[in-house]
Amino acid sequence: MTTTAVKTAAPVAGFDRVSKTYGDVRAVDGLTLALHPGETVALLGPNGAGKSTTLDLLLGLKRPDSGTVSVLGTEPREAIVAGRVGAMLQSGGLMEEVTVAELVRLACSLHPRPYPVSDVLARAGVTQIADRKVDKLSGGQAQRVRFALATAGDSDLIVLDEPTTGMDVTARQAFWATMREQADRGRTVLFATHYLEEADAIADRVLVLHRGRLLADGTAAEIKAKAGARRISFDLDGPVDTDALRALPSLTRCDVSGQTVRMQSADADATVHALYGLGMYPRNLEVAGLGLEQAFVAITAAEEARPS
Repeated sequence: MTTTAVKTAAPVAGFDRVSKTYGDVRAVDGLTLALHPGETVALLGPNGAGKSTTLDLLLGLKRPDSGTVSVLGTEPREAIVAGRVGAMLQSGGLMEEVTVAELVRLACSLHPRPYPVSDVLARAGVTQIADRKVDKLSGGQAQRVRFALATAGDSDLIVLDEPTTGMDVTARQAFWATMREQADRGRTVLFATHYLEEADAIADRVLVLHRGRLLADGTAAEIKAKAGARRISFDLDGPVDTDALRALPSLTRCDVSGQTVRMQSADADATVHALYGLGMYPRNLEVAGLGLEQAFVAITAAEEARPS
């Protein structure tokens, strides 16, 4: 589903000038945003940016000090009781001394609109370990069980906190294929992650939080463009004058490793022109846009440099 299409429908969830503080710490600061049907949205931010508090507010686990949070036109807790929200969180443990199948069966029995237990087990890739005790699972297996619990019924919004932590590559790929199927059916998927390559590959939309504020909101391509820099890499023959390289115009970063130079520049044309002006003749010259990870670092570093 395209971003244009989903934004014509009523929002699935919304934050309207929401703030939340803990003592002197403002974890969420005037946050305003809306989530739309069929979107897969990545929530990014450095540690302490407010991601966990934002998810807690969305799920009704905490209440805002000011502003309003709505989910499907009602209070978050009402939407959850109605079975319209599924969540997979890092906080909290799984029940012990029960099997995977018993735990999933319980989740399905509690959901107002449950799926068949066998379908939930298969979708999460845990059918083969259905008879294993939950406290005997590996980290990746426990994550897949949490995913099964989050998708035990027909929910409109699925909220995932670091969902693929501990999963191997194959399990991660299968997980995201399932999430894409959920979005294609019109469900909204919001996930917080430190795996920026996942956000780049999976998300229709990326939200960047910093100091509790929404710093950037757009597609991965738009976030990369917002960073306003490009990558330059090349090799040099002979001695490398590191000081001269770092004095080139428009540089935001310069790393030298032996004969290999990697830079970030706000004006790649000006930087490369000046490089040749120094009498340096680079080999294997490459100029490219920033990846999402480099763009994220550049955007948050610029914000960090601003006075509080």
